[in-house]
Amino acid sequence: MDTPFEYRSVIRPTVGLVLTGGGARSAYQVGVLVALAELMPRTRNPFRVIVGTSAGAIAAGVLASEAHHWRRAVAGLERVWANFRSEQVFHVDPVHMLRAGFHWVLALVSGGLVLSPPKSLLDNTPLRQLLGIHVDCAGIRRSIARGHLNALALCSTSYGTGQSVAFYDGVETIPEWARIQRVGRRCELTLDHLMASSAIPLLFPPMKLGEEFFGDGAMRQLNPLSPAIHLGADRLLIVGVRARRQAGVVVDRPEMSMPTPGEIFGYMLDTLFTDQVYGDLEQVERINQLVTAAPEAARGVRHVDTLMLAPSVDPREIAARHIANMPAGLRALLRVIGGRGASGLQLPSYLMFESGYTRDLIKLGYKDAMEARTALMAFMSGQKLPAAAAVAAPGVAQAT
Repeated sequence: MDTPFEYRSVIRPTVGLVLTGGGARSAYQVGVLVALAELMPRTRNPFRVIVGTSAGAIAAGVLASEAHHWRRAVAGLERVWANFRSEQVFHVDPVHMLRAGFHWVLALVSGGLVLSPPKSLLDNTPLRQLLGIHVDCAGIRRSIARGHLNALALCSTSYGTGQSVAFYDGVETIPEWARIQRVGRRCELTLDHLMASSAIPLLFPPMKLGEEFFGDGAMRQLNPLSPAIHLGADRLLIVGVRARRQAGVVVDRPEMSMPTPGEIFGYMLDTLFTDQVYGDLEQVERINQLVTAAPEAARGVRHVDTLMLAPSVDPREIAARHIANMPAGLRALLRVIGGRGASGLQLPSYLMFESGYTRDLIKLGYKDAMEARTALMAFMSGQKLPAAAAVAAPGVAQAT
């Protein structure tokens, strides 16, 4: 585990919020935040450190830009996610879908001589327009300058170096860091950083930042908890998007049938957004055990408490109820690549930016957080997490 600088609170633990990637599934994270805002109605921003990746970076940006009134920020997130439509994220009308299809076909048939391959499968220009309305990037710097926030990091992957890059802004005492294949770069955060972090490979185009092109932050993020620790967090609340009791990678299909491209792509996204988080949680637990058992041998590292909330119901089950509400063009695309049906719901569960689906996920996140409120409140207040509470609450990983 990385050894961050000496900056840390001497009175109460510095609580960090880690929002993983998850496409449309990130509506679940919003539900958890809504519950927290209700459970802590008189508290100032409880997260001194916020780290977001992919869709989680967007929510992180909103929370950081309004850290002086974080409950209002949560209410704004809920309003947007509860009324989502796919066309607010990418163009799904027949004209754009047909144009994209013909572009791919002509590029393939001509060997790239008539048309070069398109930058991505989908055009996410609407997402940038939406972020321009709802994310005040200048507010991030104000939140830090006025003491409402210690640091925000938005994670991306460099297509040039292959490094996982945590672009961050924070108090002056936080230095940049460099580890194998991952670095932290201080900068003024902009919409470009949000677009880069959420640029899912193949689906959305890469984003140029400086002289490099960047894509989704989850691609090379082997240690997704590391940025929050470098930024000074002593406790980490992680909100994931995969059902904890079901790995989310097993699908029911007839024996020996070949997986479709849609199923493979859904599996790829599930692996991309989630596997590294569970691996890093195990690493933190091992470090904590070492610090406790042999502090003299663990000089330079410190104990970091963690608590993870994840869906108690597999999002694929919820997606199955709303598949008919997806735009016709997107349904046609999924049908062509085999991303529909009982064994292909993984991909739609990440791409279904439709209000019926996102509202159900928000409700699930709220429900799970409320059922885990004993553990959550103990964790947020710096107390030791009651073991019984973690066991009883669905979707909750024991704190370490």
